[in-house]
Amino acid sequence: MRAPVVGALCVVAAFALDQATKAVALGASALATGVEVLPVLNLVLVHNHGVSFGMLAGITPWWALSCLSLTIVGALSIWLWRAHDGLLGAALGLVIGGALGNVLDRLRHGAVIDFLDVHLGAYHWPAFNLADVAVVCGVGLLLLQHWRETSEQVAARRSGGSPDRR
Repeated sequence: MRAPVVGALCVVAAFALDQATKAVALGASALATGVEVLPVLNLVLVHNHGVSFGMLAGITPWWALSCLSLTIVGALSIWLWRAHDGLLGAALGLVIGGALGNVLDRLRHGAVIDFLDVHLGAYHWPAFNLADVAVVCGVGLLLLQHWRETSEQVAARRSGGSPDRR
């Protein structure tokens, strides 16, 4: 399957799953006070007016963050369109889908809807959502793809051939 097709499927999957789970979170009144799911996981409704971990909240208007995100999505989309590797396509698709999910939140709610609260004892990781998970997984796959490509290039140099391009 061509990399742009794989990427497009990942965009749709990440975006749809993110928006569906946020709709459930917004409709669950119990999340206002929090619900323990596991000893290390709570569900709690948070309106994040900043970026990751609430940084820049109150400093940067939501529309500026949305414009920046859409600019990055545009650049990643061009990269995806030119991609020849399925892993790269999936990685870019996850990042794009997650970014679009959070942009839609800013446009609809003026903030990103977060609802996952992971904690260990009294230490709580900042609340996040499935769009954030998609972005982190996409970046992880980008690193894996880069490592794989670099390993192939090193192996090709050692053998005197050219690296296999997918």
